[in-house]
Amino acid sequence: MKETISTEDFIIILNDICKTIEDQKDYLSELDRKIGDGDHGVTMNIGWMAVKEKLSTINPSDGFHKICTQIASSFLSAVGASAGPLYATALMRGGGAVKDKNSLDAMSFSLFLNAAANGIKERGKAEIGDKTMLDVWIPAADEMKKKASEGANLMEALECTVNTAENAMNNTKNLLAKKGRSSKLGNRSIGHIDPGAASSFAIINSIFQTLKEMN
Repeated sequence: MKETISTEDFIIILNDICKTIEDQKDYLSELDRKIGDGDHGVTMNIGWMAVKEKLSTINPSDGFHKICTQIASSFLSAVGASAGPLYATALMRGGGAVKDKNSLDAMSFSLFLNAAANGIKERGKAEIGDKTMLDVWIPAADEMKKKASEGANLMEALECTVNTAENAMNNTKNLLAKKGRSSKLGNRSIGHIDPGAASSFAIINSIFQTLKEMN
């Protein structure tokens, strides 16, 4: 069972996220067509494809912080929409939280997730219940921290985190949108999964699935 994430593992994880988003591009855009602009999948794919291109030039010895800073810059440059600043902030905050780490165990990865989630919250000025990606990131980060604090290892904590993220994503169907274009729909936004929440779950699940395959 995988106990820690090295920088080499981290680069593999990031490359797999790129593939996951590419594979789910049409699904994410279809979700967005119901309550938004219809381009969430395309936008996310553009950002993560820029990350993929940058990853090919990154040296694992750069460390987590520098890796995150470089790919955050690539994502932001590629995506001018709201997702750009949000994910760039998440990556930079996450990397900064583990800048002194050579590898990430359950507790260290919880520091990464919590910093990333709080970065999204601060940058996006959203709250839990607003029907945004934050409705997945905050509960997931909280669950990772809780399980790590209880002594769970990396994979045990991540499995619980993925389950929490999936439930949180599905719960956005019941929420009234309070941010972005979907907020203009009023009650018509209820009954649909938030596309940002869906892509957030896809990312968190991809991390777990990649690490499972490494075992």
